[in-house]
Amino acid sequence: MKEKTKLLFIGNRKQSFVETDYKCLQKEFDVRPISLSSISFPIFLFKTFFLVKWSDVVFCWFASWDSFFPVLFGRLFRKKSIVVAGGYDCANEPKIGYGAFTNLKEKIPAKFVLKNADVVLPVSKFTKNEVLEKVTPKQLKLVYNGVNIKKFKPSGEKEGNLVITVGGIKWSNLKRKGIETFVKSAKYIPEARFVVIGKFIDGSIEHLKSIAPPNVKFTGFVSDKDLLKWYQKAKVICQLSYYEAFGLTPAEGMACGCIPVVTKERSGMPEFVGNAGFYTVYGDEEKTAEAIKKALNAPEELRGKARKRIVDFPIEARAMSIYKIINVLMS
Repeated sequence: MKEKTKLLFIGNRKQSFVETDYKCLQKEFDVRPISLSSISFPIFLFKTFFLVKWSDVVFCWFASWDSFFPVLFGRLFRKKSIVVAGGYDCANEPKIGYGAFTNLKEKIPAKFVLKNADVVLPVSKFTKNEVLEKVTPKQLKLVYNGVNIKKFKPSGEKEGNLVITVGGIKWSNLKRKGIETFVKSAKYIPEARFVVIGKFIDGSIEHLKSIAPPNVKFTGFVSDKDLLKWYQKAKVICQLSYYEAFGLTPAEGMACGCIPVVTKERSGMPEFVGNAGFYTVYGDEEKTAEAIKKALNAPEELRGKARKRIVDFPIEARAMSIYKIINVLMS
């Protein structure tokens, strides 16, 4: 029996998309995970040194200090390295203080990793272009994020006036994720129910509550099971971001039959939304409200069209693409 390829997995598995890749890779390879987010830096460095030596391939999520030493040790031991460019690591948005390339401390590892990894995997065409603006990688292969379309699927009746957005409630997300715009747009559609789904991370929730009209609700943290129910119940899902590499939550919502309202500037979302949703201008609550009204009044067929768009982005396709890339590297 052929021995499995040994793979060192670098990434914070508390992030759902990172955990999804980890589980997919476990099915095919001998995988050992490590993350700087869960241990001290000296221990991370010590363990990484020996794990890279053990491995055949180093697989990292994001070009950062987490992946800097794995890629560096990979060169030292002549091991192959793959890095997923997830958005923040190749962004430079000083207006909202977002992106590794806005400061030298994060730019140094990001640039090194993107240049020196054997393969860089951007999660959208938008992110691919962001990478190419910063560096010339050895290899750049577009592999879209995937959605579990067996899990995220329509079920039950839609609540015809329910509009949702999903994201952690913290000061930085109010602008970047457009959560503040979402809350402000609700006053223009008083007959609709607006729900902000996400954990309260800092005191920004008090600001949001102070500006929210009566038709806005804040859930706080919800389980994965309850989030799925919200997707299945909502008519419209909004992602009103200033910057969005892919946009997994609107994609999951679309898979459940939600009609998306999204921004298109500095975003990979149009790549999966296509003509199955509505677009708005970042930060403009009146135009956002107009787009939401269109989505609420859209014909029933658009829900099916939204679902069909996401069927073209299954998690299985992402997994197969990554398997193939790893196998080619090892051949």
